[in-house]
Amino acid sequence: MLQVSQLKKQYQVGTLCYPVLKGISFTVNEGEFVAVMGPSGSGKTTLLNCISRYIPVDSGQILLNHTDLASLDEDSLAEIRNRRLGFVFQDFLLLDGLTVRENILLPAIIGGTINANVEEQADHLCAIFGIESIKQKYPAEISGGEKQRTAVARALINHPLLILADEPTGNLDSKSSRAVIASFEQARSALSATIFMVTHDSFAASFCDKVIILQDGVVWKTLVKGNNERLAFQDELLDAIREMGR
Repeated sequence: MLQVSQLKKQYQVGTLCYPVLKGISFTVNEGEFVAVMGPSGSGKTTLLNCISRYIPVDSGQILLNHTDLASLDEDSLAEIRNRRLGFVFQDFLLLDGLTVRENILLPAIIGGTINANVEEQADHLCAIFGIESIKQKYPAEISGGEKQRTAVARALINHPLLILADEPTGNLDSKSSRAVIASFEQARSALSATIFMVTHDSFAASFCDKVIILQDGVVWKTLVKGNNERLAFQDELLDAIREMGR
């Protein structure tokens, strides 16, 4: 599904170069829920922006279903972002002038693929994520958790190969965070979604199949949940974070 190989990225300030990603490699399989964790400055957000190609990479490969995103021109990238990638942001990025249902339909509207089947899919997503009763409301009228579930539904409307989520629980209380994680689990079980999530939250990461921990621009450790219970996996994550801190 997603293969990242020897990905490198540095920023230049004047005559100085600051390497941020120093040869990152990993694989995300179809249907997996994968998290990326690490301290501030470890390269998490840069990695996500490189995968979506919102910033250029210096070297390395990013293969999405065998298509090398690093080699595409802007027109091809725009089509990939609209049809093959779904995005969930920390700040929701819903349009205040559109209803919940209209926000969910927005990628299809932009892509010119709106039709009766797509509208039916929007209603189906509202039912899956428990927001059917608010689909005619506006963002200012709903809670943070409902906004983020709307954003997850919007990310899925075009049946993307991969959902990229940037700190999706970062601005939410614990109850809303759990509802958002539940929506990702529902997306995976009901729609076979593949999810790649950047997070600082060990609670959210403990629901994932695999957690990639970055430190200083490299993969420091990868933890696989396997048959572990969620709480046991969260303890393993916390132990790894403490070990990294030492």
